[in-house]
Amino acid sequence: MPHSTSSSFVYSLNEEKSSKGSSEPEVSNEQLSKILKTMAKHVLKEKTPSVQDLEKILQGAMQEQSAQSKTSEEKNEPDIHGSNEPITKYLQKKGYLKDDKRWLTKKGFFEIGQRMLEDIIKAINEGGLGLHETKNVGSGSILLDTSIKLERGDDIKNLDIPTTILNSIQRAKSKNLEIEFPIKLEFEDFEKFETREEVKVGVVYCIDLSSTMKYSLSSGEGSRIEAAKKALWALYVLNKKFFPGDSIYVVGFGSLASEVKPHDIPYLKTYDANDNFLHYTNYQAAFRLALKILKKDGLHNKRIVMITDGQPSACFVDDESQKNAILSDKPYSHFYKPDGATLAKIRTEREAKLDIGNEMVYLCYRYRQVDPAIEVRTLQEAKKCKREGIEIDTIMVSEEAELLSYVENLEKHLKGRAYYINPEKIDKILINDFILNKKKVLSSKRGW
Repeated sequence: MPHSTSSSFVYSLNEEKSSKGSSEPEVSNEQLSKILKTMAKHVLKEKTPSVQDLEKILQGAMQEQSAQSKTSEEKNEPDIHGSNEPITKYLQKKGYLKDDKRWLTKKGFFEIGQRMLEDIIKAINEGGLGLHETKNVGSGSILLDTSIKLERGDDIKNLDIPTTILNSIQRAKSKNLEIEFPIKLEFEDFEKFETREEVKVGVVYCIDLSSTMKYSLSSGEGSRIEAAKKALWALYVLNKKFFPGDSIYVVGFGSLASEVKPHDIPYLKTYDANDNFLHYTNYQAAFRLALKILKKDGLHNKRIVMITDGQPSACFVDDESQKNAILSDKPYSHFYKPDGATLAKIRTEREAKLDIGNEMVYLCYRYRQVDPAIEVRTLQEAKKCKREGIEIDTIMVSEEAELLSYVENLEKHLKGRAYYINPEKIDKILINDFILNKKKVLSSKRGW
């Protein structure tokens, strides 16, 4: 076939499949990695491209890779040739993509998240995390590498067969008995693998969707919200891969909060002034919804992690007495409750249901200061969570160190932890923090 010189990228046929009589085209592993990396970069953006726009983006990325391969004498890769089928159609056939505005499939979500996770773990500590992957999803016990003697009445499903046979041979040898086959086993020969009670943890990550989270990173590579979404994406994959018995929930919050399906993490968008006052920062809304989720989950070990770039600028007003107390101090205060049109817009555009009852929201933004009424109600809500045995930590993703003072003071009351980090390092911080916290929980029971 002639080399491709058109503006479209075409991918080569897989030789193995072609030899079996199949004409289905395949991309190389290097090409697939490039495609998935490009998809990840663009799905995280505030404006997710359509499938049609994604095709153009992927074509551009592949043409660039092809040009680099041709100019590199060291790689000596085969020319790209074969099918003229669009890349997005190929990805749909392979199960990575669907023709929808939220175009990542479950397979695509986990494949990209796995690659992100591998990169992050390498960056944290080359092979030094000590994770123990399991293929079993659900409750039960964790199987250890060590074994102990089987006792009468024990379940034999965890029987250590190699050790049991070896015990039988050693017993016969110690008694100068001839070793015969089939080997005769006695009860004293049997050993079983030790197990440890699985310690489950429920974590709610509350991610700030206020308008300032769309600010660009200092490097110019993305924004605060993109960095936070990437970190949560990899974290969720880590959780499912290594700690499947745990529960991870995500709450997005501005003036109000909503629960986010984990597979929708890449599509989270910040609010702005056009969203009818939803772009303020209401810690109390996040705490209140996280508490509902964790009480319903019922796990013993519970934790809330706030991811934010600023101080709270909103709180709930649950009754008229609270509203009047604020008005007596500030007569021109602004109170807000979203109308039906705004709620319908959020459901349609974001596929999100805001957690709202009969309460109003008090809005008050003060530069690098927190309104006293907001401070009091935020702390009260956080203490409700603490009384339910929920640990609360806060991660401040902002370059402004002054903003950390409020968070540090909040965590002093809650006996939690506050982090101030460069947003570009949030993926490493979150993954490392989750692992360390998991180790701490396990060691408090039976050891890691």
